[in-house]
Amino acid sequence: MKREKSCGGVVFTRINGQLLYLLIRSRQGVYGFPKGHMERGETERETALREIREETGLTVKLLGGFRETDLYSIHRNGAQSAVKLVVYYLGEFHGQEPHPQESEVSEIVLLPYEDALERLSFISARNLLKKAESRLHQRSSHHNHRPSDNSKDPAEHVED
Repeated sequence: MKREKSCGGVVFTRINGQLLYLLIRSRQGVYGFPKGHMERGETERETALREIREETGLTVKLLGGFRETDLYSIHRNGAQSAVKLVVYYLGEFHGQEPHPQESEVSEIVLLPYEDALERLSFISARNLLKKAESRLHQRSSHHNHRPSDNSKDPAEHVED
């Protein structure tokens, strides 16, 4: 059985404080995330960055702590022809306009979480988006957390 490996990303941005996920629609009408085959000598992260750039025109920053995989069978002519492993990273972009790679991508949409979840064509992609959403909320709660200064509540402060 032939094995194939691709890499890509769950890509997001924030516009006016709203978190938006980028989905691509393939020429076959499938909504998913940008991804593509690894080239000889590339690392997984290099492949993900290149494929995102080729399919969307975007330069993204890959966030640490997120590497998810999807394994599935490819069927051609009614028979299983390969097993494909796709490695996904979480990528963020700012201040850029996505542009579809016309040979492979028919549409690019930026959607809030719930809308993106509905639009994705496959359960595995929806599960991936759920993991990304969870990771981003973990990350934002860590960034927004202010450590206590161990002082007393001002309402309890008594002046002498």
